[in-house]
Amino acid sequence: MLLRAWLRERFEIGRHTLREVGRDVEPGACATERLTFETGAGEPVRGILLRPGAAAGPLPAVLYIHAHGGRYEIGAAELTDGRPALQSPLGPLLAGLGFAVLAIDLPCFGLRAGETESAAAKARLWHGRSLAGQMLGELAAAAGWLAARPDIDGQRIGAFGLSMGATFAYWLAAADERIAWIAHTCCYADFATLVETGAHDLHGIYLTVPGLLERTSTGAIAGLVAPRPQLVMVGDRDPLTPPTAVDRALAETLRAYEEAGAAGALELLRETETGHVETPAMRARLLDFLTARLAD
Repeated sequence: MLLRAWLRERFEIGRHTLREVGRDVEPGACATERLTFETGAGEPVRGILLRPGAAAGPLPAVLYIHAHGGRYEIGAAELTDGRPALQSPLGPLLAGLGFAVLAIDLPCFGLRAGETESAAAKARLWHGRSLAGQMLGELAAAAGWLAARPDIDGQRIGAFGLSMGATFAYWLAAADERIAWIAHTCCYADFATLVETGAHDLHGIYLTVPGLLERTSTGAIAGLVAPRPQLVMVGDRDPLTPPTAVDRALAETLRAYEEAGAAGALELLRETETGHVETPAMRARLLDFLTARLAD
């Protein structure tokens, strides 16, 4: 598909590598692996993987994509420590369900926070690239690393994210068909509508991908995930997901799922009185969605 090929190029899928250079394993009912990767440019990248301690595998896996929120110090630690917008840390809970769960520090976050988002994004834009593209390319490399592990079922790797992680979940799955399913919270909206209203400026410069809105839209990108399962969760009082922008995106995504004969694979939870946070209802819906993926 021409759009997917264009997105793969813009999102730098296949351009980045992550080579494991260190691993410290903490055994237990929820085993923790503290990983060190090295990019093709030689930059160290922290990874954290949680998995059921007693499971023999091959396990289904979740690529956990951390949020932004201006909290550059968190990064991959969101998996184990959570963040204010979450009900509680999700990593141990997902491992308890039976998933292996991996998070990495994306550029400018966690142990990579020495380079500022502004400097990193501007440098890449000068070269016709984007910081989002590097982030997505590294996430694709992380998915490949997961798929290559003998204890992981490479056909059952999904992705989850909140906020920045939400956008990257459906962007990644649209461009990389290895992602078997996605669930995302608090960042699904038509970006052209956000530009029209000025709400796009609530996003960081990292998200600017040159030419994206001339070529496609949020709804069309998320529609490329069809017929794979997708759970969309938003709050109508979230300035990043205003109802008009959600409606426009949803119409396109739903049409793509209907054309694929998979309308039932697209799930939506809208909280009318909620802002940019995970709610108890969202947590419950996510766990139901993930439990269903264990049976796939």
